[in-house]
Amino acid sequence: MINRGQCLTVKSLCAMLILDFLIMMAGESYVGAGELAAADHVIVRKAERKLYLYRGDELLGSYRIQLGLNPVGHKERENDYRTPEGHYLLAQKNTRSSYFLSIQVSYPNVEDQRRAHRRGWMAGGAIMIHGFPNSPSHSAAYYATTDWTNGCIALSNSDMIEVWMRTPENTPIDILP
Repeated sequence: MINRGQCLTVKSLCAMLILDFLIMMAGESYVGAGELAAADHVIVRKAERKLYLYRGDELLGSYRIQLGLNPVGHKERENDYRTPEGHYLLAQKNTRSSYFLSIQVSYPNVEDQRRAHRRGWMAGGAIMIHGFPNSPSHSAAYYATTDWTNGCIALSNSDMIEVWMRTPENTPIDILP
């Protein structure tokens, strides 16, 4: 008999296999009918709880997000549960994170490090855009409606697939208040 935790693991594995297949089929330079256009920049508006993908001036998509447990203000230090504000890059993708896919945000930048150092703090790091936890401890409704991360930007798993597929590495991201 398979228990609930094993079902979630099997679901995550199936989702990763589907994603791997889609990425393999799409390749880096896929062009064709029904393609998902690649974004050339991302804007997060924390107050709106929205992530926007753009290609030039064209809005490619908007997505509901959840933020850190302490969402107001710029991340100042490790463990403050804030989502940073500023200009960063989407640095690296990870299919094997504790969450349904993750894309690393290049926080902290030089300015963030200087600010934290002046105050005698560690700037923190490991800020990601990611889906829901692979081993959830709350209901899906909780993750979809509550700011619950340690400072990351969370999306539904289905939205995470689309953002993942539309954002190449080093896509600029501006995180605004």
